[in-house]
Amino acid sequence: MEGPGAKEFRDAMRPLVGNCSVITVGAGDRATGLVVTSAISLSAEPPLLLACVNRGSSSYPLLAEFGCFGWSSLGAGHQAVAERFSGFGGVKGAARYEGADWETAVTGARLLKGAPSAFDCTVEEMIDRATHTILIGRVRAIRQTPGAGALIYWNGAYRTLEG
Repeated sequence: MEGPGAKEFRDAMRPLVGNCSVITVGAGDRATGLVVTSAISLSAEPPLLLACVNRGSSSYPLLAEFGCFGWSSLGAGHQAVAERFSGFGGVKGAARYEGADWETAVTGARLLKGAPSAFDCTVEEMIDRATHTILIGRVRAIRQTPGAGALIYWNGAYRTLEG
């Protein structure tokens, strides 16, 4: 028995509200990243995060190679960051970091300054399933910005929630 097709599944997922986060990986001209709406907490003890990353993305091969990544949740004022990291206008690689302020914590991965929450992580495990990899990260450092609101993705569009 066959299940629903990919388009039907994607259409059914659109009404689900997703918190937008940016996963950053790499360094120098090999820096890149992507927007995810699948990033969640996995465990508090030890602190672990989980995100699903498409294996066709430019970020995927660098996650295993560099062994660390930044996860920055996006605030109400970060739609332009989301658009760059989504590749709007053909923006790729290190150019995705332009127009925003970044910092590093422990691993050297970039964290978005002003993000509601940002996590500096090492790769704990990568589990391949279908088209994606379940990325599990061990949190090494945390940065927070109270009152930054949230950027969410709902019904095919970015929307803001004020803090």
